[in-house]
Amino acid sequence: MEGPKQLSELRDVTGSTSQAIIPKIRSLERLSLIERQDHGYFITPVGRILATKIGDLVITLGELMQHREFWANHDIEGIPRSFLYQIGDLIDSDVKYDTTDNMFHVYTHFVTILQQAGYIHGISSVMSAAIADVLSERIVAGIPVELIVNRKVAESLMQEPFLSKVRSLVPYEHFKIWITDEPLRIGITVTDKHLSLGLNKQVSGVYDSSADMYSSDPQARDWAERLFLYYRDRAVLLEIK
Repeated sequence: MEGPKQLSELRDVTGSTSQAIIPKIRSLERLSLIERQDHGYFITPVGRILATKIGDLVITLGELMQHREFWANHDIEGIPRSFLYQIGDLIDSDVKYDTTDNMFHVYTHFVTILQQAGYIHGISSVMSAAIADVLSERIVAGIPVELIVNRKVAESLMQEPFLSKVRSLVPYEHFKIWITDEPLRIGITVTDKHLSLGLNKQVSGVYDSSADMYSSDPQARDWAERLFLYYRDRAVLLEIK
């Protein structure tokens, strides 16, 4: 996939001898997956298709095994299937948990992400007064913030202790709230620097605030941004009188 390779390079990559590699090369040539040219062995167009699928399988398996406890203990049905098929994009991520020694580990790290953000795109099925205060500070500081919430959260935002905060932010045009009638079972925050992903617990179905997946990897952030846009395209803008 990276380019043509000489037999000596294939030996270095695989750690095998020429006698072990050559029969496999011949098999791949008979299947029209690679071909021999002057500058070495090339992958064919058909071979590139297969190699892409194999690469996706390896990355996907690597991600699921690397964070198997997180995926096994949480409800992943809240993530659209097309995005689950691209879950390998999150392989360069880290999961943080609250501990008995640090009960606010996840919350503290999440607040740091918000404070470092150049913009904030969020999907939320829950809302807390503490997080609302942090978001308000960022909006007043000029940071663009867009939130997608379900109808239940939207109704709670129209009551105290949130209503006065929301009203005070109406003049800031870079602050938007989108409402969806679809059930939300995820918490996504994506910024220009970080991704935060939270899910509902598998057993209780309650949002798990004690475990979050984080990443600063551009590929992971791009995955989260696409997920945000997926829900935003299906939501309506909340107009606050």
